[in-house]
Amino acid sequence: SDGLLRKILLPEGSTVAVSALVAIIGSADEDISALAGGSDTGAPGDRGTEKSETGAPGDRGAEQSAPPVATAPAPAPAAPAAPEGRVLSSPLARRVAAEKGVDISRVQGSGPNGRVIAKDIGTAEPAAASAGAPVTRSPVSVATGFQDVPLTQIRKTIAKRLVQSIGPVPHFFLTTDIDMERSWDLRAALKAKGDPYTVSFNDIVIKAVAVALRRHPAVNAWWMEDRIRYHGDVHVGMAVAVEDGLITPVIRFADQKGLQAISAEAKAMAEKARARRLTPEEYTGATFSISNLGMFDIDEFTAVINPPEAGILAVGRIAQKPAVVDGQLVPRRLMRVTMSCDHRVIDGATGAQFLGTVKLNLENPLAMLL
Repeated sequence: SDGLLRKILLPEGSTVAVSALVAIIGSADEDISALAGGSDTGAPGDRGTEKSETGAPGDRGAEQSAPPVATAPAPAPAAPAAPEGRVLSSPLARRVAAEKGVDISRVQGSGPNGRVIAKDIGTAEPAAASAGAPVTRSPVSVATGFQDVPLTQIRKTIAKRLVQSIGPVPHFFLTTDIDMERSWDLRAALKAKGDPYTVSFNDIVIKAVAVALRRHPAVNAWWMEDRIRYHGDVHVGMAVAVEDGLITPVIRFADQKGLQAISAEAKAMAEKARARRLTPEEYTGATFSISNLGMFDIDEFTAVINPPEAGILAVGRIAQKPAVVDGQLVPRRLMRVTMSCDHRVIDGATGAQFLGTVKLNLENPLAMLL
């Protein structure tokens, strides 16, 4: 929004309901008394804080009853630049640094654009601490042998969703090994063409799953307590690790998109997720999800279903392993996947048939064109 930040109604760190009023932006002579509860008449000459197009405060001061802090941060630009003398760092990193007495300006950041994140503080050399500097106490509570860190909003949400899932949802699991030789060749051929044809194995998995969901609508479903909702459209969620949790951006109509389009959208979504710039519409509404830990050298794992979805696919790494092909023991690039199913929606045979189609699509990528 353009205009003046006339009044901040809630202090930093407040937890409020969605759509709650946190601040008022308007023109210098606009009457905001109705919104401000009569405490501010908005008379001409009342000076607020200038807002630029990015929502950053300008140089003019603001007359406001609440502390001059950002209560509803605007999405960060893709490559933010820190003002002179200020270090790019996450709120958690600043809290931990203050508690440990670490000079954050001396810490090398490992986050996007050199941003200092919490784990950088934990590995900071002793020289990064300000000798003799007073330690400013933060909400982080430290005692001998342990450290208590308040839950972030995303961690609270993850915890709530897991309790809603792993307890009430009757999970069962299906595991299979997939020969990725032909998918490997496909990716190598596309990669040789250079950008924009470069795709990841995760992009290929998303496409394979999306096509399988189209062919097995019984899996493309939600459990709605008193009914099962079968979706006509295929929206695939992809789990993305962020600094203090996990979020699942959604590739919508994934079955209708080519690999190049899926790749471009997945990259953009992952970048927005790590920069905390996803809108609710971009991380809700998935009809099925994928969680890939192959890049972390994990062979096999089970993922927890994200309600109300009825299934999620856990994807392990691609590794050369001995396999029998035409009666001969040969090395093959194999990938192990495990599908978690909600037994209230998906029966064993239904899940097995769906997973068989995913396997067919990845072992024979041309099958996705049929």
